[in-house]
Amino acid sequence: MEGTSDPYGGHNGSEILPPMQAVVVEAPQPAVVHKVMAQPAQSSASKMKGKVKETFFPDDPFRSFKGQPLKKKCLMAVKYVFPVLEWVPGYSLSLFRSDLIAGLTIASVAIPQGISYAKLADMPPLTGLYSSFVPPLVYTLLGSSRDLAVGPTSITSLIMGSMLQKGVSVSPSAEPTLFLQLALTSTLFAGLLQASLGILRLGFIIDFLSKATLLGFKAGAAIIVSLQELKDLLGIVHFTDEMNLVTVMASVFQHTDEWSWQTILMGACFLVLLLSARHVEGVAVGRTFASIKDYQVDGNKEMMAIGLMNIVGSCTSCYVTTGGFSRSAVNHNAGCKTAMSNVIMALTVMVTLLFLMPLFVYTPNVVLGAIIIVAVIGLIDLPAAYHLWKMDKMDFLVCLCAFIGVIFFSVQQGLAIAVGISIFRVLMQITRPRMIIQGNIKGTDIYRNVLQYEEAQRVPGFLILTVEAPINFANTNYLNERTKRWLEDESFSGNKQTELRFVIFDLSAVPAIDTSGIAFLIDLKKPTEKLGLEVNVACTCESNWRGHGENTTSERQT
Repeated sequence: MEGTSDPYGGHNGSEILPPMQAVVVEAPQPAVVHKVMAQPAQSSASKMKGKVKETFFPDDPFRSFKGQPLKKKCLMAVKYVFPVLEWVPGYSLSLFRSDLIAGLTIASVAIPQGISYAKLADMPPLTGLYSSFVPPLVYTLLGSSRDLAVGPTSITSLIMGSMLQKGVSVSPSAEPTLFLQLALTSTLFAGLLQASLGILRLGFIIDFLSKATLLGFKAGAAIIVSLQELKDLLGIVHFTDEMNLVTVMASVFQHTDEWSWQTILMGACFLVLLLSARHVEGVAVGRTFASIKDYQVDGNKEMMAIGLMNIVGSCTSCYVTTGGFSRSAVNHNAGCKTAMSNVIMALTVMVTLLFLMPLFVYTPNVVLGAIIIVAVIGLIDLPAAYHLWKMDKMDFLVCLCAFIGVIFFSVQQGLAIAVGISIFRVLMQITRPRMIIQGNIKGTDIYRNVLQYEEAQRVPGFLILTVEAPINFANTNYLNERTKRWLEDESFSGNKQTELRFVIFDLSAVPAIDTSGIAFLIDLKKPTEKLGLEVNVACTCESNWRGHGENTTSERQT
């Protein structure tokens, strides 16, 4: 019996097979099972050790010490404290040639900036030069960055001067000696705090100041500093000491009779010249920094080095110093190879202090004011602010609040507002975590936020809730209220076809949960049972549940 052929060469009917011909049917391949071992149980001491290590030593700076003999460990420890010993043995004449050029270049920037920033802090010009002499030498021994050029900066100078005048109520003109002593004492305590944070590996505290907050604070401080220098650019003798926009502008227009056209003309010429030079330098520096950074810098170690640098500086008539971006950019662009460029800069400043100071006696204040304005104007980063606006409106609002706080109140209050906003935002993210309703995308096993994806549809009879944050004592009340509100909304909807029967908590995005979080899940059982609902927990991370009472009643209930 033969079958009929179809157009595709097959057969529609049965077919008589020729003799000795067999049909080979391939058996299905057996499923491959990959066995994955569960995480072994850890003791409380081991877990605590791991948490401490991840918190304070995320980069594990001492990992290279493992397996080394004692003598080498001691040598490595000395090199860790004094990074200068890592590059001095291999230092060569060619490296010195590059560092010499870089050191002389940044000295040409550091000397006028040191004098100008000391004036901004209401301290003698010599103090600004001292701060560009001693601290760089200390940083060369303790610092690990080859590009960082240390010295006084505009922001620290502004905060120092305004803090002593407004916070302590000391006048630099009436009590110059006391003002200087308080400035040096403040530098000592600032150094002690920085060094302590670095030694204790607490540098992550600085992370509470977000980039958006710093962006707004620096922009506001730059505008306030520039407005304060209008007294020198306009030739005003009687000027306010306040540090807010309204008072400063009122003082400018109340003393129009003191304006000097000669001073204004000289200041405008210097501003145009310096801004033109700054633009050319900025293009070159931007191109250079885009293709480098082939070494790592330990933030805690740098904080310790800068803290010790300020401690030593406070004993040698130096006020607060740190790494300035403009000097560091010039330093790198000039071709520095090691931190020896800081030594060259310090020696150049020393020669200036010994032999060239008479040349700076007759420097006009209008020139110093122009230098300060050009130095701080780079702190205003409009492209970064526009990027914040496009990417995250909340971040932009934080930036704007910090900016307004500095502009309309004072530098100290603006800084307090900036810190407060940063901490408040972190607390809001902890206490008000994101909680969403998941829906199934038809024809798949994928679940997504029903408010974000139109294709995601609620599964009839199920309420799938996802928490996208750790569940702890700070947010359990919020999660409880939020869940009860959704359950009430479901009961009031009155749709019998999609009557709710199951509540599922998807914990796949929950990295950690404490005992309060577990109690929240257990306590949620009673009100849901009254509504005839069943609560289930899905996608839990096993490590989050271990240590919360293995084989206890609470664990079994959860």
